[in-house]
Amino acid sequence: MDYSRKISERLWNLSEKGELESHREETFIDDIIQKSHIEKTLLDNLDGIKTVFDGGAGCGRFSILLAKQGCKVTHFDISQPMIDKAKELARQAGVLEQITFVKGALEDLSAFDSKSFDLVISFDAPISYTYPHQEQVIQELVRLAGKRIIISVSSRMGYLPYLANLLQKNQFILDENCDDSWVRWCVANKDNAVKSFSFDEKAAEKLLAEGLMGGEKEIAEYEQGGAPWCITYTFMPDELRDILSRSGVKNIELAGPGAYARTIPNELLVKIMKDPKQRSDFLDFCYRYDTNEFVCGMGKDNLLAKGEL
Repeated sequence: MDYSRKISERLWNLSEKGELESHREETFIDDIIQKSHIEKTLLDNLDGIKTVFDGGAGCGRFSILLAKQGCKVTHFDISQPMIDKAKELARQAGVLEQITFVKGALEDLSAFDSKSFDLVISFDAPISYTYPHQEQVIQELVRLAGKRIIISVSSRMGYLPYLANLLQKNQFILDENCDDSWVRWCVANKDNAVKSFSFDEKAAEKLLAEGLMGGEKEIAEYEQGGAPWCITYTFMPDELRDILSRSGVKNIELAGPGAYARTIPNELLVKIMKDPKQRSDFLDFCYRYDTNEFVCGMGKDNLLAKGEL
């Protein structure tokens, strides 16, 4: 088994992951914007869709949404804590019977027949955590799709600014006084991050050329019993389009959720989010702006693609 899969399995199977991931939209504004964009995309593309495969489905944010729309959903994830949380939330939503839960890794989808689902989805970049098999995983997801595929992967152009902005997550904190441990860490380490920062051109050039975040450091931490962040492959927009096209996908459209919001300071984002009318209008405008292919590469974290079979 490749280290990417080993590391992913250990990280996402941490006991607290299910609960933590289920609250991301209550904690970070970029998660609100990204999930809103995906939800709007899904609801606009459900014509003729009765069965769905959700690969890397996490806590069921979209499995449950689609089940509520009457779809039969196969919720597939590497993490048992995530699946357990998704079952709990599906039960609360009254759609547990609409969803089949399967534990597994995206690197092995051999149990599923070709074209066995009307719609195949995979969001928040689990595909990018399957390096070096990310292209084969996309091809396999396409194989399962009978009518439509919608996926998001880590965006190389979206991640590159992080190397010059260690405070990027602080920009999207909804409430600095909340109990979330990541929020507390971001706030407490802000000053030190600024003081210790030095732009590393070689690191930026390496990421631009290779697209890979992580590697030897994460492997060493894993071998010492730790649970590091996943080794992540980041995609260029033309690269993702080409893989999908070669796999038989047609009418491909790309988007970059978060491209508009990343230009706005935290103080204004918080003000917008706390006013229901402004929040609704803002999310609608973000969706229109971020769907423009001229900005797709500058999405906050993810590059979104949809297409037809």
